Formats: sequence, structure tokens, C-alpha cells
Amino acid sequence: MTTSRSSCWRRQRIGRTPVGERLVPQGRVSAVAVVVPANDEEALMPRCLTALDHAVDALRRAEPSVRVEVVVALDACTDGTADVARRHGAHVTTVEARCVGAARASGAAAAHALLGVGTGRPTSQVWLACTDADSTVPRNWLTEHVTAAARGADLVLGQARPDPRDLDEATYREWSRLHPSTHPTRHVHGANLGVRWSAFEAAGGFPPVPEHEDVLLVEAVVAAGANVAAGPTILTSGRLRGRVAGGFSGYLRDLGARLA
Repeated sequence: MTTSRSSCWRRQRIGRTPVGERLVPQGRVSAVAVVVPANDEEALMPRCLTALDHAVDALRRAEPSVRVEVVVALDACTDGTADVARRHGAHVTTVEARCVGAARASGAAAAHALLGVGTGRPTSQVWLACTDADSTVPRNWLTEHVTAAARGADLVLGQARPDPRDLDEATYREWSRLHPSTHPTRHVHGANLGVRWSAFEAAGGFPPVPEHEDVLLVEAVVAAGANVAAGPTILTSGRLRGRVAGGFSGYLRDLGARLA
């Protein structure tokens, strides 16, 4: 379905942290939850979860004491996305909202219960990493997040680069010109962010909105005085018809139209 919701992406510059009380750096984490919202992503989900398998394996080798769980939030799926998720050993939760904000929130709630966040495990020791079903993360994705957390980061933002195989050469070249890799934290991508659970909770979590839930969360976390770090770049689909009217696919579509 090319007109239903997708991951919500919006270019958003993150300004200087407001003056005031800053979040206190909490240090190392003992558990990581990866949340992946999905609406009929049977075709792209295998690539996403295979990449996550490698990232989870790398983290477990580097930090054997850190528990890692992957949660796929199925949002009004009618295809075989659930079967793909289960074959990869991911935990599955379902929501019938056709709303990426609600799907991310549902996945976070499932992870909260799964990891015993706030009961057997302090919120400051849990890291929430988010990506999307049409994206692939590098092998060092989670290890870099955990390392940043150990150094005091509350929020990790990374660039999401469209797959050049999905775009014409001119559009990809223009996107690269407008998004230099030297400024990875200037833009917010729901497919490439991580946040300490204490900061996530203090910010109110993901709002149940159909677009820009990632930007709203990051704005709230930054306003609370988060320590922000840059994370690795991921690869995402360069499709021009996503699951929402706007989002990343809409941005790429408009970019191509302007060039044309």
C-alpha cells in the first residue's frame, strides 16, 4: 500500500540546548530495546532485520552483560510482515492505528514490559534505539549508541542516507549536497535515533501523531537539557511513495520534482 503511513521523517535543525537544569549524565546502560514500526513491509523487513541481527550480535560480543531485545510494532499489517519478524526472533506487538507515532509508542510500551523498565531495571540504565522497516543499520550501530551512552549521552542522532539504487543520479547528487555527513545531528530521522529511557520518559514518549513524532520527541528531550551525540549513518529506502503523504519519501519526491 503506497498511500498508508510510513516512518515519519522531517528535516529539523537542533539548536543549542536551552539554559537551565541539564539532564545528569547517567553512564552505562544494562539493556537496549530496538523498536521497529511496520505497516505491510514484508518485502523490505528481511533486509532490515538481518542488519539488526548483525548489530545485535556485535553488541553482545562487545558488551555480553547488556541485554538486547528487538520489538517490531505491527501497525494494521495485512501481509506477512509478522512472519518475517518472528523468523528473526523479534518480539511482536500489534496496533491498528495506521499512525507511526502510535506504532512507535506501542513498541516502546512492549519493550518497557519486556525489560522490566522502572521496576527491576532503572530507567537510566535502559537505552531505546529506533529504526524503520525500510532501513538497514550498520553493524556498529548499537555498539556506538551504547558507547555514547557510557560517555554521558542522553540522545543519539544519526544521518539517514537514501539508497542510491532507488533514485536517479541527479536527485541523489542533490540530496548529498544538501546533507553533508559532517553535520549528522542537524536533522532528525525516526529511523536513526536512540534515547536514554529516563530522558524518553521525562519527555512524554512518542506522541501518537501520523507524522513528525520523531521531531516532537527530540525537541522535548533537547529542551530538557539532553546531552546529544552523533551516531552512525544508516541506509534507508529511497522510495518516492511511502506510508504517509509527506515524510522522507515526500521530501525526496519534492526534491526530484524541483530538479525536473
